[in-house]
Formats: sequence, structure tokens, C-alpha cells
Amino acid sequence: MRFLTLFLITVTFLSSCKEQPKKTVEIKKSDFKVELGEVAKFSKFESDTMSIWGGSITKGNDGLYHMFYSRWKKDLGWVWDSHSEIAHATSKSPFGPFKHKDVALEIRDSKLWDGLCTHNPTVHKFGDKYYLYYMGNTGDGKIYSKPGKIKLNPIHRNNQRIGVAVADSPNGPWKRFDKPLVDVSKDSTAIDALMVSNPSITKRPDGGYLMVYKAVGKKKKGIWGGPVVHCVATSESPTGPFVKYGKPVFLAEGHDFPAEDPFIWYEAGKYRAILKDMHGAFTDAGQALVLFESEDGFDWKLSKNALVSKLEIKWEDGAVQKVAHLERPQVYLENGIPKVLVCASDVKDSAGVLQSFNVQIPIKTKQ
Repeated sequence: MRFLTLFLITVTFLSSCKEQPKKTVEIKKSDFKVELGEVAKFSKFESDTMSIWGGSITKGNDGLYHMFYSRWKKDLGWVWDSHSEIAHATSKSPFGPFKHKDVALEIRDSKLWDGLCTHNPTVHKFGDKYYLYYMGNTGDGKIYSKPGKIKLNPIHRNNQRIGVAVADSPNGPWKRFDKPLVDVSKDSTAIDALMVSNPSITKRPDGGYLMVYKAVGKKKKGIWGGPVVHCVATSESPTGPFVKYGKPVFLAEGHDFPAEDPFIWYEAGKYRAILKDMHGAFTDAGQALVLFESEDGFDWKLSKNALVSKLEIKWEDGAVQKVAHLERPQVYLENGIPKVLVCASDVKDSAGVLQSFNVQIPIKTKQ
């Protein structure tokens, strides 16, 4: 009996040393609501020669607003996965018009983890420095897509990792690192064992930093893996190291890939997230932008006023334009208050080819 007692005590102790999942926090849903305004014509950012996809805005000490955005040559097709670069534009207003200035993260040695492709930027100023978070990858550089026909390069897609570049000014120069900020987990059964991408980060009110990122595991067989989920990680520093929390978020029963592109921030006592509902997993609006909230940043619930926008843009002249996509939501906050929602969008031309652009939408929140 004494041996049995000692055995049970030992087992209990060893179990307590393992990382324990966080208890689910019951969230009381509030009347918090996101409202979008009408868009000025000069708030559309596009190019005749480059496909543009998603932008993130910060304000510099020069008084200008700086947008970091993804772009690649139109004549290559829809090659964001292998040929994207993060470029830099400026404006006197966060609503635009923005003018291209330079390339922030250029192509570098293909042997480096982000040597050939940088994509999906999100920029923040923490303290006196600027931090540009992004997806980077490398690979064989082959193009599988053609104009009007979208096909991913599997090597580049699966080589996606999360990085950060640091600068004293949004004008650069940007210091990049030879290793990813967040890499895939070595455990082949982990929910982020195949690839990690699309970081979103915010400062925690109690100190440190919270990140939500996209991940793909190896549970599903085949080159593309799956399921596609979102993960949470925390750090005491903007440059890591980040500690992963192994429970996926933004889930929907019966859906392997319900959400994408969350932007997170902290407002009115809760973490908030605007994300892309892939196909109506959270509302009856189909593909749309929706709102989530969380007490602690780990357990997320769909907000009471969930729908942020359908696939449409309301222009200030009264026209409502239906678009093929409205995604990559990035919020520019001024003194912690949302002011601009930057989204990637596109429409099909007469040949059926997607023509992409960014749009800066007035945004305000109500409680």
C-alpha cells in the first residue's frame, strides 16, 4: 500500500510538470461594434504594372503615413507565394493618396529562409522602434500560375515562415534576421508542423506581446497538409522568443479552414480581431469580414455584432461596388483607437483576370 501511495504521488507530480492547457474563459458578449464609412476615390491604391495585395500603415516622426504592402509583377500571374516583395509608400493622410517610394524588403540570398519572397506585412511602432512583421519564404522560383489561372508553388507555399525586420524609422534601413521569428514545430503531430504564416501582433495591457498566426499541420496527407488553423504565441519582446500555445483558435465545427488573415488589437478591456470568414462559417453572409473578441487573447468567441463587411465597397459618391475579395484587414490605430481599415481587394476584368488593389476605409468602433 505504501508503495502504491508513493507511485500515485510521483505520477501526479510528473503530470503537473507538463504544460497544462489554459482553462476556457467564459466571455460575456458586449455591444461592441465596428462600423465602416464611405471610401474616397483617392483611398484606392493600385498600379498598372504590379499586383498589390494588402497593406499596413504606421505614422513616422516625419509626419507622414507609411504603408507597407505586398506586390509582384502583373505579367507573371498570381504569384504572391513565390515572387512577392514588401514595398513602401507614403502619404500625408492615412486615407491616402499613397505614392510608392521604395522596396522595404528586397530579394536576397535564396539560401536564406526569406530569400526570394516576402509577403503580408503588418507594421507596428513599439517604443522608439518600428517592427515590420511578415511572411517570408524561399524555394525553386518556379511559376505555376498564369494570368487568369491561379496555382500555387508547393515548395514556396510550404516554406512559409514568420519574420520581423526592425528599424529606427519607417524609411529604413530595415534590419532582417537570418532565422525566422516563428518557425514550424519540430513535432510532426503539432498543429503548425508544416508551415506558419500571416502574423498579427499586439501589445498586452499587462506587459509583453500577443501574436496570432496562421498554421498548417501534417494531419492531412498530401503535399498541402492540413488542417489550416490559427495559433497563439506570446513573448516579452517584440523580437521574441515567442512561446506557443498549442490550442487552435477561430474554429468552426465542420470546417477545416474557416478563417484567415486576423488582425488583433486591444480596446475597451478586450482583445479584438477582424478576420476573413472563408465561406460563411460564422455568419450567413458567406465570405465576409467578421469580428471576434477575447478576454485573455487565448480563448476567442464570435462577437455579438459579428458582421463587419460583405464583399462590397461603399464609395463616397453613393456607389456600392461588389468585389471578388475583401480581405487582409489591417487596422491603423491612432492613440489606440481604430481610424483606418486597410483591405486587399480585387475585381475581374473583361478577360476574367483579377485586378487587385488596396483600399483605405474609414472605421470607428462603438460600445
